Amino acid sequence: MESAMTTATAAPGGQETFCPKKRRRFVLIAAILASAMGFIDGSVVSVAVPAMRESLNASLADIQWVNNAYMLTLSAFILVGGAAGDRYGVARVFVWGIGLFVVASVLCALAPTVETLIPARALKGIGAAIMVPGSLAIISKSYPKGERGQAIGIWAAASAVTTAIGPILGGAILSAGNAEFWRVIFLINLPIGAIALWLLIVKVPRDEAEHDDPLDWTGAALATLALGLIAWAMTGPEGENGVPDTGHIATFGIAGLAALVAFVVWEGRAKHPMMPLRLFAMPGFASANAVTFTLYFALGAVLFYLPMTLISGWGISEVQVTLLFLPLTLFIAPMSAPIGKLADKVGPAPLIGAGSACVALAYASLAYGIGWQSFWAHVLPSMALMGFGMGLVVSPLSAAVMGSVEDEDSGAASGINNAISRMAGLVAVAAMGGVAAAAFAGAGGDVTIGFGDPDAGADPTSAGFAAIAWVTAALSALSSALAFTTLRWGPPQPD
Repeated sequence: MESAMTTATAAPGGQETFCPKKRRRFVLIAAILASAMGFIDGSVVSVAVPAMRESLNASLADIQWVNNAYMLTLSAFILVGGAAGDRYGVARVFVWGIGLFVVASVLCALAPTVETLIPARALKGIGAAIMVPGSLAIISKSYPKGERGQAIGIWAAASAVTTAIGPILGGAILSAGNAEFWRVIFLINLPIGAIALWLLIVKVPRDEAEHDDPLDWTGAALATLALGLIAWAMTGPEGENGVPDTGHIATFGIAGLAALVAFVVWEGRAKHPMMPLRLFAMPGFASANAVTFTLYFALGAVLFYLPMTLISGWGISEVQVTLLFLPLTLFIAPMSAPIGKLADKVGPAPLIGAGSACVALAYASLAYGIGWQSFWAHVLPSMALMGFGMGLVVSPLSAAVMGSVEDEDSGAASGINNAISRMAGLVAVAAMGGVAAAAFAGAGGDVTIGFGDPDAGADPTSAGFAAIAWVTAALSALSSALAFTTLRWGPPQPD
């Protein structure tokens, strides 16, 4: 009988991995389960927001921080989380990430107040920052190159299925019970995480550390401080019309920008930076990440505030609203491979540009017609157009990022791009709350109730979301323009 402490095994072609061939399937299953937890959390929580507000008597700013606390620590620590696998061993760190994610999920489920839910979500974000990069890293390190592509393909396909099924399951749970049933969506992680941990601890050996370089904890702390101050500037104490006071925005916004400058200065001087700034000097890298930020800012804002609008404002059931997430999976999963091949021939610019234009048109449609309050005839088709546009974008955008750097920088480039997309979602949710509140008040909404409250009324709530949708349409159009003008056209040039 093979021991779980085996450290390496011969692979076809003379390659070696730390994981024996018979045990690799356990790695793959654990990675799929971990990814499922991350994907389900990202989509179901936005659907559960109205129930959380009712159960915890939370304001819009409170519920923004339920999201922001998670995205803040995830964004700030994800690069450190990826590097930790190289420093301490991928399998070991992956176990830590899953364990922390599960413990934090239980704390979220048991939180008696929104004030206790917010730090639990922040802890969960740290777990996700370790778990998310570890999912793909452990597959890459467990399988030899000749088998790695197939394993990653299985992982991606299974992740796409869980992305589609997760929100529907969560919506069904929320629709079946009372306001307190939002707690169950966090407890779903308990059996999933337990199985993943058992597989990794009992069936998978530990791998050796790749190096002993120190982790960039100072960079992570400065990034957390900067992003936290900027988010607090936009979601702090409410002033007139439910929008944060101008003095508050200026004070904490300036402090956040100062911390951001300190982060950039540190990263430029650090011996082992979490975000090597030299990569931004490479042609195409800065442009691809600018497109990532604007496009994922728009996506994050719509996916957070649209479910709130439909559930609280229109009174639509949670299980019906979860259908909004299906187009992303139904288009991105089958389109990624053929669109990726096409990008090799025509370049990423035309595909990203055209896809971003489709997304912009979809958001403009939502903004223009949200007052019709027609889910089946208007909202869902608009989201389908958005899903098609993202299907054109996702694979070429990854190719644009990875193709703009040298091979030895591919891991850092991928991590930076992932972190930027997460940061975009954080800033979007923080910034767009004020936009929605102002438009809500302008449409005659009761500011003592506020946007997104079940008693706020359908028309003012729709007006609040329309303002968000116009902003996201403009940002997606900007993404399209950046892609067409700054990214590569045609096949890559030979070295």
